[in-house]
Amino acid sequence: MRIAITAQGNDLDANVDPRFGRTSQFLLVETETMKYEVIGNTQSLDLPQGAGIQSAQNILRHRPDAILTGNCGPKAFKVLGAAGVGVVLGVSGTVREAIQAYLAGRYETAKDANVEGHW
Repeated sequence: MRIAITAQGNDLDANVDPRFGRTSQFLLVETETMKYEVIGNTQSLDLPQGAGIQSAQNILRHRPDAILTGNCGPKAFKVLGAAGVGVVLGVSGTVREAIQAYLAGRYETAKDANVEGHW
């Protein structure tokens, strides 16, 4: 399984970034091996609006099976859902801890966004 996680750093011990649209990077992790790739997301940092949609399009090119993040707005959530990618919200701790918790069933796929746009 390939999981994309919003990250505040570039390794598995980085904290999960609570912002989906304005995260500076994603870690794309292959859960069977824990090998990962850093996917930059800097194009979204300075956008006055549309950062969530841009971030969703950016990470969808890498075909994740799920997204783990703290918060996600309605437009990005809709784009990810339309692509069939589950979004897990309320995730915290390190990337490694988040993956372990997700695989252990402590997180569920969200049914809707948890913040308004421009968060």
